[in-house]
Amino acid sequence: MNEAAVRRPDRAQYGVCGFLAVVGVLVIVDAARLQHIANSNDPIGPKPVPIVLGVLLLVVAVLYAVDVARGGTGEAEEGEDVDVTSSVDWRTVLTLIAAFVVNLALIEPLGWVISGILLFWGSAFALGSRHHIRNVFIAVALALITFYAFAIGLGVNLPAGVLQGIL
Repeated sequence: MNEAAVRRPDRAQYGVCGFLAVVGVLVIVDAARLQHIANSNDPIGPKPVPIVLGVLLLVVAVLYAVDVARGGTGEAEEGEDVDVTSSVDWRTVLTLIAAFVVNLALIEPLGWVISGILLFWGSAFALGSRHHIRNVFIAVALALITFYAFAIGLGVNLPAGVLQGIL
């Protein structure tokens, strides 16, 4: 392989640069349309953070494009323990998708705690854990912790469903 072929920039990386730039512009445009809501607790309002993030996305896109143009390439993963020649384990993927779909379908009628238990237990099952009883206890703990973390820590009430009044 000659030196010109080695130094040729990876043009696919320009797609990533373009994607970052588009996302940055969209974030800035969306933030600019926010109404200025200021009060004594928050005198600057909600605009500055998304605008700063959008500008940072644009800066990263430009710096990344310059790096690609200069021939910068990422290092190949040496420590990754993945066989890229193996086929996709569709059983695992479809089981995980089923766990998320069940969660999506049951979160409103049954509430987050019950649907979260099914999500966490189903994910553990899909990923190969066969300690079913232990996984149920872990799933219950995770569902309750996330329910109360959102409710108390963030002030976001997740649906309680059939456990309304108990939780």
